[in-house]
Amino acid sequence: MRSLVAVWRLARLAPHVLHGLWIVKRRFELMTTCERHGQIQWWSIKFLRILGIELKSQGQALPTGHLLVANHISWLDICGVHAVLPQARFVSKADVKHWPLVGALVEGAGTLFIERTSKRDALRVVHQTAAALQAGDCVAVFPEGTTGAGPEMLPFHANLLQAAVSTGAPVLPLVLRWYEPGERFSSSARFIGDMTLAQSLWSIASAKGLGIDVQILPSVMTEGQDRRALGETLRGVISARL
Repeated sequence: MRSLVAVWRLARLAPHVLHGLWIVKRRFELMTTCERHGQIQWWSIKFLRILGIELKSQGQALPTGHLLVANHISWLDICGVHAVLPQARFVSKADVKHWPLVGALVEGAGTLFIERTSKRDALRVVHQTAAALQAGDCVAVFPEGTTGAGPEMLPFHANLLQAAVSTGAPVLPLVLRWYEPGERFSSSARFIGDMTLAQSLWSIASAKGLGIDVQILPSVMTEGQDRRALGETLRGVISARL
């Protein structure tokens, strides 16, 4: 029965993804920034709904010019955040840009791509992120650098936090918790180890009662902060709420 549900969900998801690509390629350039954010939020909420994912959220966003910092469990984290904070421009590893369909969608949403193994590229993205923050954008990063199992967070890489420190932009911590019946931290949503995107999508589509809880915590000021100390502070705040 769960396999039939998964097939039905994926069949409904395909045209929604194609519709999103059409919007990105054909209509985004004609839209205002506010209209784009509205489309991103609508598309993300519907994406979650098609997959049978419940969305919970709490907390208050900041208006402009801030860095979002979140824990990382799934490739679908971006969709969960965009359902609540469609203005977020994510920093993502460069290979996501080449994922079928997904790459074009996240690129259209204003994602900044980084070669995580290159220190030179990391510096480029720090400068690019700082410029975006100064322009009033909301930029989102996953300082763990990769996805984890959920309850236990990985160490934070603080390089990208330098963009907020250099510009004095506040940081908004986000707590992402995937859950399902009988599991406070969902195993179906995890995207870890050697799991492929297709395997993860099937696991999510097959799940029953899957949900994501997006909690926006109070902002943290960065003026006079050291990026490594800031990273430890943010990791502690997010971990404590988890």
